[in-house]
Amino acid sequence: MADDVTDLLPGLVALRRDLHAHPELAFAEHRTAGLVAQQLRLLGLQVHEGLAGTGVVATLRCGSSPRSVGLRADMDALPMLALGSQPWKSCTAGAHHGCGHDGHTSMLLGAARHLARTRRFDGTVHFIFQPAEEGQGGARVMVEQGLFERFACDAVYALHNWPELPLGQAQTRPGPLMAAADRFDIVLRGQGGHAAQPHRTPDALLAASALVMQLNTIVARRIDPAESAVLSVTRVEGGHSHNVLPAEVRITGTVRSFDAASQDRIEAALRDMAAGVALGHGVQAEVNYLRYYPATVNTAPEAALALQAAQAIGLQASVAPRPAFTSEDFAFMLQRRPGAYLWLGQGRVAGDSRPSHPLHHPHYDFNDEALPLGVRWFTAVAERALAGSVASIQAGPTP
Repeated sequence: MADDVTDLLPGLVALRRDLHAHPELAFAEHRTAGLVAQQLRLLGLQVHEGLAGTGVVATLRCGSSPRSVGLRADMDALPMLALGSQPWKSCTAGAHHGCGHDGHTSMLLGAARHLARTRRFDGTVHFIFQPAEEGQGGARVMVEQGLFERFACDAVYALHNWPELPLGQAQTRPGPLMAAADRFDIVLRGQGGHAAQPHRTPDALLAASALVMQLNTIVARRIDPAESAVLSVTRVEGGHSHNVLPAEVRITGTVRSFDAASQDRIEAALRDMAAGVALGHGVQAEVNYLRYYPATVNTAPEAALALQAAQAIGLQASVAPRPAFTSEDFAFMLQRRPGAYLWLGQGRVAGDSRPSHPLHHPHYDFNDEALPLGVRWFTAVAERALAGSVASIQAGPTP
């Protein structure tokens, strides 16, 4: 039976809405981190601030077991316009909790409160409040600054609200759950000239047009059809006048994949195509390719534990049929420790006429009805992880 956390909900809802109204961007989560640290200290936990600048880690020990588990939530907002009409709409221009990190932070704080009063585990729980998930790699910075050396974790767990799943459902899977995220920036340089005399100058814009068409063939012709990958050109910039051929054109895009071999093939093909088009059009090509987030890969025993914890608190838990092409920097923690990442449904159920916007939408707002579910899930994960060997857990949902 799921724990009763009803008494915690009014405070958690108020906190979540306060965080939503005061969003802070990557590595600037000073107010958020301060509120988190203050509330954790009131629980009597050992609180450590400053990891990755604004990160907070709190430790709760119970019993004598040397086992330990890490529970992680992200704190930062997106650099985007908020268009909601709710009273707790963002008060900060150009910042919006459009991904629900305000909800994740509130749920993990609720779990800390509940675990601190119930203490039904034997070992150590580390509550990891991470900055800068939105494209800035806060998890990587925390790991590089000694997260797991200072706070030993046998395994780490995290969740993300998932509007595509109805409230009351949860999914994860062993192996890849989220894609690696790469960014490419290509600059094609010609000489520029009069648009009425194209024969006198290499045409960087024509070269860019040809390159965009070729780039979109990479996945179809360079990647095994049994594998999954996405390449999208998202921006082309060049020119300022109707009668001038620009001297420089910039192409930007993203690549998503699930294994390093596919990343290698795509990057190599992209560089070859840029060089070939440049040679054919008489321009120069400069390519910058950044692999900024690896794939989020769950370990099988921990994925099973995550689903069993979801079932134990009454969620409809199932193995995700396929991974998502979105990315998540919790991947850096999973590269260093076993663990699992869970999608927690927060979509409106049938009959609910209230809007349910997707992640990163200017009208997005976290569904507060998911708060108790996240609190219970984090609690159940810690209790199960510190009740016995993860490898000995009876198998839960399987593919």
